[in-house]
Amino acid sequence: MLKFIHLTDTHLVGQGVRLYGLDPHQRLKQALADINKHHGDAHSIVITGDLTNWGGEDEYQALADALALSRLPVRLILGNHDHRARFRNAFPDAMADENGYVQDVTDTDFGRMIFLDTLMEGTHAGWLCEERLNWLGARLKETGGPVYLFMHHPPFDIGMPGMDQYGLIQKEEFKAVIHPYKSRIRQIFFGHIHRPIHGEWLGIPFSTLRGTNHQVWMDLEGRADGNLPMSYERPAYGVVLIDQTITLIHEHDYLYDDEIYLGDPPEGLSEYDYATTGFDHHE
Repeated sequence: MLKFIHLTDTHLVGQGVRLYGLDPHQRLKQALADINKHHGDAHSIVITGDLTNWGGEDEYQALADALALSRLPVRLILGNHDHRARFRNAFPDAMADENGYVQDVTDTDFGRMIFLDTLMEGTHAGWLCEERLNWLGARLKETGGPVYLFMHHPPFDIGMPGMDQYGLIQKEEFKAVIHPYKSRIRQIFFGHIHRPIHGEWLGIPFSTLRGTNHQVWMDLEGRADGNLPMSYERPAYGVVLIDQTITLIHEHDYLYDDEIYLGDPPEGLSEYDYATTGFDHHE
């Protein structure tokens, strides 16, 4: 079985700087510490974009400092808040294709993992130019097994107008490239949305999750001014388990700090009495 960790939208800023009242550096370090403790047997960690908040050199240094704590290999994907040249300067050994886009593949015993670069600097929307689409088509064509796609922007609208205005521009072109291979694409993992969303598109399962710092509130109507409602919902990471028959994703709230209790009553106490009177928990 293949096990890996999905993280997204770390939004690193400079050391000691807070973002929306939170410390994204500390929150990422807490995630990595929890992963090290409980999932050291995983194949890797994949972070699906918005690695930094403004793409500054100091932010990528802060990211490198945090990732040095990881016991697992980390695959990094760019998002709309990133800067490609500064990222590549800070991570010269990171994956990149022949055109300089931060995308690559990893072949495993359970299929091919394809990592895409949807960054177009100057806009928060996603972008897959002809070069990147051609690269994707070639990587899909050259393998006959299962495929797992990783990208920052979802390739379809997610029903939240505030986020859909910043979606992937080339939705139809992307759909045309993957259509001949969609029966082999077992999952699309993406970021950008800062929400736990799971579903199916064109018969392809997909998933995303909350970022490690701030979140986007679920707003299916959209504000008249187009602004995004944000929230302080808890961050999470995904534990992904894959074999020939299943793709299983556990979403874990790694900052949960309340009690953990057993579901069965101790000897001598009925289940009813245990469940209704055996706790003194205050919400």
